[in-house]
Amino acid sequence: MTKIAIVYHSGYGHTAKVAEHVQTGANALEGVEASLYKAEDLASPDEGPWDALAAADAIIFGAPTYMGSASAPMKAFMDASSKVWFADGWKDKIAAGFSNSGSLSGDKSSTLQQLATLAAQQGMIWVNFGMKSGYAASSNDFETAHNRAGHYLGLGTQALTDLPAEDAPGKADLETSEAFGKRVAEATLRWARGAA
Repeated sequence: MTKIAIVYHSGYGHTAKVAEHVQTGANALEGVEASLYKAEDLASPDEGPWDALAAADAIIFGAPTYMGSASAPMKAFMDASSKVWFADGWKDKIAAGFSNSGSLSGDKSSTLQQLATLAAQQGMIWVNFGMKSGYAASSNDFETAHNRAGHYLGLGTQALTDLPAEDAPGKADLETSEAFGKRVAEATLRWARGAA
């Protein structure tokens, strides 16, 4: 069984919803088991499900973008991973990332770069999104387009800040989240089979 760990923080439930749909997309592939882990449970290098991350073939990082950066609990997890870094514990694992914010862009690219840099420092293999924006021409419908904001480094979704998590992100972003999870799972399967 190929294992994927999805480590995320969610302040208001929107990013958790995205994480669940990324998990659904990854688990749609036969032979893949994707599991969710909260970043706040991994804030200390000596406490939490670090063994599950060590056993994973891939780790997908997810955080809301607050003030142009990953949220503080996600950053605490990132800092705590320095103990893993010393031992090359995640070297050559697949990595990917996603971020959610209230606005369509919301400087999510900064957070995705932050997550990609974490993966690079850990010696991981980063998987980009690989999906063109579905809203790149006037003939496209913004409400149903996948990858509406055109994020390529990773997955970027939008949840309007005045909507509760049960109403946002919208259907198109959640479908995009599942496609992203599937892409990362496909890359992980290819990588794991090649390593065997």
